[in-house]
Amino acid sequence: MKRLMLLLMFAPFFVCAARQADFEKEFATSAGKKVDIDLKTGGGIAIRGWARDSVLVRGFREGRDGDDATLEMELTSSGVSVRSYYAGSRRNRNGGIRLEISVPRRYDVRVESMGGGVSIDDVEGTMTGKTMGGELTLTGLKGNLDLLTMGGAVTLRHSDVDGSVKTMGGAVDVEDVTGNVKPSSMGGNVTQKNITRRNGEKSGGEVNISTMGGAINVDDAPEGAVLSTMGGPIHVRSAARFVKAKTMGGEVRLDAVDGWIDATTMGGDMKATMTGDPSAGKRSVALSSMAGDITLSVPAGLSMDITIELSYTEGHEGEYTITSDFPIRQEVSREWERDNGSPRKTIHGTGTVSGGNNRITLKTINGNVTLKKL
Repeated sequence: MKRLMLLLMFAPFFVCAARQADFEKEFATSAGKKVDIDLKTGGGIAIRGWARDSVLVRGFREGRDGDDATLEMELTSSGVSVRSYYAGSRRNRNGGIRLEISVPRRYDVRVESMGGGVSIDDVEGTMTGKTMGGELTLTGLKGNLDLLTMGGAVTLRHSDVDGSVKTMGGAVDVEDVTGNVKPSSMGGNVTQKNITRRNGEKSGGEVNISTMGGAINVDDAPEGAVLSTMGGPIHVRSAARFVKAKTMGGEVRLDAVDGWIDATTMGGDMKATMTGDPSAGKRSVALSSMAGDITLSVPAGLSMDITIELSYTEGHEGEYTITSDFPIRQEVSREWERDNGSPRKTIHGTGTVSGGNNRITLKTINGNVTLKKL
């Protein structure tokens, strides 16, 4: 009872403590129009869909120079325009205007901000724009995306969308999404999980991820995957048709690929498993590492023309081997090759299985090579 009385005593305080907006205006509008936002002052933006045919804009001055910022809002023929700016020409401002905006659930969004996180929730439409620095948090969306942050993480979840989400420096996390979305980062990990592509409805349904530095993780790529990172591991749990992967430094793991494989790393172990009907479609495999072990597992009935090259540098004689569940011939080069850096010799493994219809090429330096039969 005492605890209840204390809560009742302090309840008015909490209600009064809620900050009042510095700017607030509601505009009557209709679904299918657009809110156009341009924050020259910078500032965070939170946009959510609601059931009303109106746009509510609430602005909050923030930071040292927030009191010098002005927000202009107006109703236009295409929807609602929101602009912020500082009066005068003084540079190096600190602060801005944070926005909370409610829009009809079916409404387009365009965002331009000099800096600040952007979140969009429960909106259907075309969403475009960029922020000069801050996270992109996107949930419950439907439509088309073309959004960029110059520095910050990107999260896209529980949505039905096509298009692209990009960051120039930060991680990208795409999860529980239907549609053809291309995520990319210039310097961060990129993860896709539980993605359903629009098979047969649109071209380019393959997973396409590139990052200048960071890990790539793909949960499922039913239409294939093209993956590239300048430095980091690549992991694909499941894929169909094909996987094409390249990293300048990191391991490559392809747990289950029902199709052809072409993967390279400048330094790291590689492990790949081919699944599915070995007689269905293209089934070639090319795995290359400049320093690391290679393990490839394939169906027993796969028709293969096998070429394996295991090079070892001087001083590492006898440390690395080729192991195969399929019959192959092995020969070691007689002379040391001295044209490509450290002197090296190469163990050559070759063989033909069931007619040799698919070329299997495995190459590494100072690593073991294992070819397994599923």
